[in-house]
Amino acid sequence: MGNSESAAAQKRIARFRPEERSVVEEVFDKLQNGSPASETPGKALTLDMIQASVGSLASESMVKRLYRCMCSIDLGQAGPSDSQKTSQPASGVSREQLVVFLADTLRGTSEERAPLVLTMSHNAAGVPEVVTCEQVSEFLQDMISAVVQILTHRGHLRGWHPDKMGDTAQGVKLLAEQMCSELKPSDRGTCDVSCLEDWVFRVPQVSVYLEMLVTEGLNVSLNSRVTPTLLPLCAETHWKNLECLLDLPTLMFLAPQIPDGFSTPWKLVFSTHLHGESFTKMVSGLMHHGPTLLLIKDTKGHVFGGYASHTWEIKPQFQGDSRCFLFSVFPTLRVYTATGYNEHFMYLNQHQQTMPNGLGMGGQHDYFGLWLDSDFGRGHSRAHPKCTTFGSPQLSGDEDFTLDSVEVWAVGKPPQPPEDEEEEGKKSILVVDPEVQAMMELTGKTLHSEGFRELEEDLD
Repeated sequence: MGNSESAAAQKRIARFRPEERSVVEEVFDKLQNGSPASETPGKALTLDMIQASVGSLASESMVKRLYRCMCSIDLGQAGPSDSQKTSQPASGVSREQLVVFLADTLRGTSEERAPLVLTMSHNAAGVPEVVTCEQVSEFLQDMISAVVQILTHRGHLRGWHPDKMGDTAQGVKLLAEQMCSELKPSDRGTCDVSCLEDWVFRVPQVSVYLEMLVTEGLNVSLNSRVTPTLLPLCAETHWKNLECLLDLPTLMFLAPQIPDGFSTPWKLVFSTHLHGESFTKMVSGLMHHGPTLLLIKDTKGHVFGGYASHTWEIKPQFQGDSRCFLFSVFPTLRVYTATGYNEHFMYLNQHQQTMPNGLGMGGQHDYFGLWLDSDFGRGHSRAHPKCTTFGSPQLSGDEDFTLDSVEVWAVGKPPQPPEDEEEEGKKSILVVDPEVQAMMELTGKTLHSEGFRELEEDLD
């Protein structure tokens, strides 16, 4: 390993492929040479050198977290020292400390990453025995913000437009809070290394985000590394006049919850901002597109919705399967999956006199976990104490809420028409293309086939 003598560093470098080891060892030299303060390179990396590399992507506090974590690595223990008295070395980060840090962040186990998370959450010189959940949340906010910067400035947006989307800063806080909700702190509300080890193991996003920050921020180019897909591809969406309810951190949270959430392009098929407040138009966006994601914002500011695993059908029976779920975005970011209590996953009906007309998910008639009335503009989320189908609490600000805006995203493969529906291609062009129908109406042309179709519908 060149001039390195530490057994810990030797052991760590062996985790990389032979052709990658030189790349890892060269990171130290690149960081020195890329800093304005490197006219006389020394034997250690300074905070300014780390800042010069990571500063364009991460906040000043995140840069300091990284630097102090590297400085705290005890080569004898092959990790951050457990001494509270350990102070930041005046000499900075040694080559071997950097190698151990890179190996543990990029190739380490949850046991090896937990002490790093503990140190970075502490955000001060030395390594504490415990940190608070609030400190972990602040670390996550710094790290998630950096990941969003990487997605935005390194060409990983995949068709999304953050300037037309929701509040990123708010989304960062909500995602950090959601990830922290998975912590299992002590009775005093603190987290030690074992608590963080368990958390890092159960919440893979922690390792994924940390790895992306380190590789992109320190320019570690490993051939074997596959850049994680954090955002689905967005296609055929008109962003010009759109005010999207989704923000990037929320999207980073929701996409992994959806089967095929990354493999199929997401497409906006209905938005009140673009299509107006129409239940009929919303239903047309829900149908024929396969799995969909419904997002609702009420006039109290709550944002919530549901994932439908199947193409919606208008019928007086429940539909869908246990892959469906409800979720909240604001004021908390959560997903609520099927409990197995019943199969009331999806309900959509219209123009019926004896059955409720509207869209529902979970619960039962007149007591849905999520309900939109066919009159549009009104709905309810009833859950006392929780929705039987999904175990969700009340998602809206008021049990009976008023709509502010709605979006429908097609997020899966559209259904394939049965082979016996070849007649579909024989339909009138007026049915296939409503724009042609509208143009004919504007030019005064008579729609002869329209009258026959209406008569056939009446006969049915």
